[in-house]
Amino acid sequence: MKRVITIIIVVIVVLAAIGYVLNNNKKKEQETTEFIAKGSGAVAVKVAKVERKEIDLDFTANGTFAPNKELEFSAENSGRVTKVYVEEGSRVSVGTVLARIDAEILNTDRETAEATYQNAVRDLNRYESSFKTGGVTQQQLDQAKLAAENAKLKLQQQQRKLSDANIRSSINGVVNKKMIEVGAVVAPGTKLFELVDVSKLKLKVNVNEGQVANLKIGDKIEIQSNVFPNDKFSGKVTFIAAKADETLNFPIEVEVTNNVKNSLRAGMYGTAVFKFPAQAPAILVPRTSFVGSVSSNEVFVYNTSKNVAETRKVVSGRILGESVEILDGLKEGETVITSGQINLTEGAPVTIIK
Repeated sequence: MKRVITIIIVVIVVLAAIGYVLNNNKKKEQETTEFIAKGSGAVAVKVAKVERKEIDLDFTANGTFAPNKELEFSAENSGRVTKVYVEEGSRVSVGTVLARIDAEILNTDRETAEATYQNAVRDLNRYESSFKTGGVTQQQLDQAKLAAENAKLKLQQQQRKLSDANIRSSINGVVNKKMIEVGAVVAPGTKLFELVDVSKLKLKVNVNEGQVANLKIGDKIEIQSNVFPNDKFSGKVTFIAAKADETLNFPIEVEVTNNVKNSLRAGMYGTAVFKFPAQAPAILVPRTSFVGSVSSNEVFVYNTSKNVAETRKVVSGRILGESVEILDGLKEGETVITSGQINLTEGAPVTIIK
């Protein structure tokens, strides 16, 4: 019996709690309704004055420095590493020998190819002499010429391989990684070194559609680094994406000249400061003034004499952050409605929320 009474009491408490929550939600909903439609049925809205303001196109964008050049050297021949001439952190220039791979087998192959070529040349000379006296046919002479040419190509190939036994740098830069040691046996494709050139870097940033419209290849850009706040760096725009990414931003690359100490390193964060000439003042309205979106080119204007909302077709220009340039359709000093448009129709009475 006591158990039944306990269950009944619990059910009553739960029902009472549910009733309280529902009643409280109803009160809040009613308050919201009254707030939206207070003032004798007028729609509550917020407004803003149409003003002519100075346009500031300057902006900053953060990104990460990447090396201007970055190469991974791989072995082109098989062999044993006999010499490594650089260490990680070593500065190298074009043509610097980084390492040497055992050339004994390569030397043998080159000498064999040399002997084969010399023999083919002698055969060709004999065939040419015999051809003049009618000792061989034209076909036999052509075959001798072909054999000599093939032998020459094979000799050039072996000489190139022998030359590749010395691994040489093709850029000016720094040895970022050394992946081999003396005695290691490598095969074609084995990674040997990673070289990076940080005398110039690329700062990769993203800008929006309003910002990218004011940029062009070659623009000079000021670069700042939080790590070196007292150092001045400069750069120029070298790449502007023709298509926005999935976030509707446009990737931009700025080539940055490092200082004499090469202080900047790939992977550091940097800030690109984009500055533009002063612009003529323009009529601006808040972006939220538009019905739906900026592309609708329609706003509600507040008629101060009648306290009603009136629709107005406008011609929008540049989107400048939270403001939009108006090229036609509004005059300075008029009032546009910035919130509550979803409840408005042409000529609807409104009341302004301070």
